[in-house]
Parts: sequence; C-alpha cells; structure tokens
Amino acid sequence: MKTVGVIGAGQLGQMLGMAGRSLDLEFIFLDPSDNPPAASVGRVLQYAFDSHVGLQKLADLTDLITYEFENVPVMALNSISAGTPIYPPAAALRHAQDRLAEKQLFGSINIPVPEFRTVDCVEDLQTAANQIGLPIVLKTRRLGYDGKGQRIVRHADEIVAAVADLGSTDLIAEQWVDFDREISIIGARNVSGDIQMYPLSENVHSDGILQVSIAPADAAGLADVAERYLTDLLQKLEYVGTLALELFVAGDRLLANEFAPRVHNSGHWTIEGSVVSQFENHLRAILNLPLGDTSMRGFAGMLNLIGTMPDKSALKLSPNCHWHDYGKTPRPGRKLGHATIVAESPDNRDQEVRKLAKALGF
Repeated sequence: MKTVGVIGAGQLGQMLGMAGRSLDLEFIFLDPSDNPPAASVGRVLQYAFDSHVGLQKLADLTDLITYEFENVPVMALNSISAGTPIYPPAAALRHAQDRLAEKQLFGSINIPVPEFRTVDCVEDLQTAANQIGLPIVLKTRRLGYDGKGQRIVRHADEIVAAVADLGSTDLIAEQWVDFDREISIIGARNVSGDIQMYPLSENVHSDGILQVSIAPADAAGLADVAERYLTDLLQKLEYVGTLALELFVAGDRLLANEFAPRVHNSGHWTIEGSVVSQFENHLRAILNLPLGDTSMRGFAGMLNLIGTMPDKSALKLSPNCHWHDYGKTPRPGRKLGHATIVAESPDNRDQEVRKLAKALGF
C-alpha cells in the first residue's frame, strides 16, 4: 500500500482522499488548520505550509507528495524534492503563481491571451490604458484567486486609486475581454506522458467565485482547439497530474485566462458525471498508473454552495442530485459544499439545475 502526502487539507484534499480508497492508498496531509475537511480521510500534520520541519516529516512518511492548491512555496518544496517525488512539477507551480510568467508561458506555445502590460507604478497603468484602452483589468501578479487581488478600471480617474489599492508594484494590466462565455478544459497526464481529457465545462461566476458548471459545454468547433491548447501546455511543462485550463469564448476565438496545476472546482461534476473522476485520475497520473476513462455518464451540472450550507430538503427536488458537504464552518464567500445533477439529456439537466438553483436562492 502506498502513502500519498498532500500539502493542503481542504475540500480538494478530502476528495482526493475519497478517490484514493478504490486505489488502496493511504493519505497524510500537511495543513496548519484545526480540523480541516481532509481530516476525515487521513492523518493531518499541523504545520505551516512553508515549515521545513513539517514538509520533511511529510516526505519521510510518504512515498510521494502532491498538493491541492497553487500557493505552495516553491522554495520550500525544493528543499525536500531530492528525496521524495513531488507532482505536479515545480515549474508548473512557478508559472501558475505569477500571472506575468503564466502569460509568457502561454505565448511561448502560441496560446492566445488578452493583451497585457506589467504595472509597477501609476504611470505604467496610465500607459497601459492608453495603449490597450479602457476598461482594463488590474491584477496582482501573485496570490489572487476567487476574484481577489484585482480591480476593473473603467475610467481614467480610477487609475491612481486602483494602483494604490493593489499595492503599487508587481501588478499586471489585462485587456478587458467582452467574452460570450467562460469555459474550462481539464486533463491529466501521467509520468509516462499519457494524456486523458474531460469534456469542456461552461462556467458561471458570481463576484469572482465559480457558481455553476455545466458539462459538456455546448461549444461546437471549440473543443478541438481547447484540447490542442491543453495538450501543448501539459507537454511544455512535462506535467504530471490533473490540470485545468480556463478560457474565454469570444466569438469564434478562445483566449486563455489562467491555468490551475491541480484538481479544479469546475471539474467537481466528474465525481458522479464521469466514469473516472478528475481526483482519481490525478492520483493515477502521479502514481504512473494507466489513466481512467474520462467519458461522461450523462449530462452534468454542478452548483457551488457558498457562504451558508442550505437545508438538504433541496435534494428532494431531483432524484439525480448528489450532495457534498465539506464540513467547513460557514463564512461569507467560503465554499462549503457542492451539488451535482447528472441527467439523461441536456434539457433535463438544465431544467433540474434551474430548479435547484432557484431553491438555493441563486
């Protein structure tokens, strides 16, 4: 029996642990939190994520290490990587942690992105606004997620405040994209280089947080393009594990927004909606096992449960509803669980998703 170490013990770690049961795996997590979600599926070492003592202990107790979020300190990982395999590779983590490096990576493999400029002062943003035009999206280069660390600048008189609000340096200004939809594609690549991909998901966000994902997305003609982009990204990074690529649909074009070197919220529907979930395929990839079947069991819709956990009476609305409670303390903006609908047709799925969304107050 192999033991997998996971940095982070949130709901993604919890779902990795659940998926690992069928593979006869044990899990040890590293997380500074008290009673995090993944404590239900494995032992938790309570250390800071950059604790050399904690990371070394995790390495000593496990056969290999992975992580469930992308803000893991790369230098801390490098201190233990010589003795224990760590997947996904540090190069993927470095690029995902810096929006400038990420955009440059996309450019190096001909994945189109919105126009962008680096910003380290007010004058830089003024120049970017003149060259790209307003509105423009100003973001921190590091540590932004779920809509945090960014501001939309619509008028020139907002420039000074926007730069000050986000810290004045190490920023990036991106062209505002009047997109039609947001989609994501998720795939896994194992140590041997084999790749499997899931159907496209269409994603709806509210206040920067994913609210609903629908799969497969109705995106005729775009799936092949998205798969090509993801294949090129996986191969460029010599990636091992599951990766999500988020894209804007703008007319007949796909523009890359960002990628996540981990299992991803927009793929939670794969637990019930696919033959093999993104979580199991992540584990299969890092263990260099054959990747599992990514074909769908039906038509899926996933709704995030954010801020407060609704009453389970909503389950009675559909026999096709699967309820996931992460066991987290309620807090505004916090992901507490999700519900997945898997139906026999797109129309039935959409009808049931709308009904559930209404019951949940979406």
